[in-house]
Amino acid sequence: MQPLAQPVTNLIDAFSRLPGIGPKSASRLAYFLLRSDEEIALSLAAALQELKKHTLFCGVCHNIADSDPCSICDSEQRDSSIICVVEEPLDVQAIERTGTFHGLYHVLHGAISPVEGIGPDDLKLRELLSRLQSGHSSDPVDVGETRELLVATNPNLEGEATAMYIARLIKPLGVRVTRLARGLPTGGDLEYADEMTLSNALAGRLEM
Repeated sequence: MQPLAQPVTNLIDAFSRLPGIGPKSASRLAYFLLRSDEEIALSLAAALQELKKHTLFCGVCHNIADSDPCSICDSEQRDSSIICVVEEPLDVQAIERTGTFHGLYHVLHGAISPVEGIGPDDLKLRELLSRLQSGHSSDPVDVGETRELLVATNPNLEGEATAMYIARLIKPLGVRVTRLARGLPTGGDLEYADEMTLSNALAGRLEM
């Protein structure tokens, strides 16, 4: 069997190190770039270089940004009395797309998962606690400016464990801790909802 050219092998190995990309997918991506116009490969290479050169993590909320503090933390239009805690930067984008949340964020960069060896010290929890204790926002303010901490971790075992840990951690500070409501999706039918979803919907019912 004829060995692959070393540049092709190197690219396949590089793609294989990405999460969710197996050997076959890595090979398909490599051969796609090999067969495509040179402009596509060069634009991809340029985008990767720009990603590493011009992005950083906000020193306040730890979201991906191109400035420190990020545009959200630095905005005077945001409500600094509420901080939404999420697991990953993509969660910030999901909430921002709704256009209904106008507070600040704090990105944990993961969730507590003993199976994967991820504990509280591996997340940005110390930074969250320090931020709440100092009343940190985009400008120096009095201690205690944050009145509510909205925990928006994922509704799974890891997310629930993380939310409970945060609630216990923050309780002594006297900051109100809330959790994203869970229930029926818009446009869904009751008959197709599972028992857990219906239970959450009942528990999180709102007054009309």
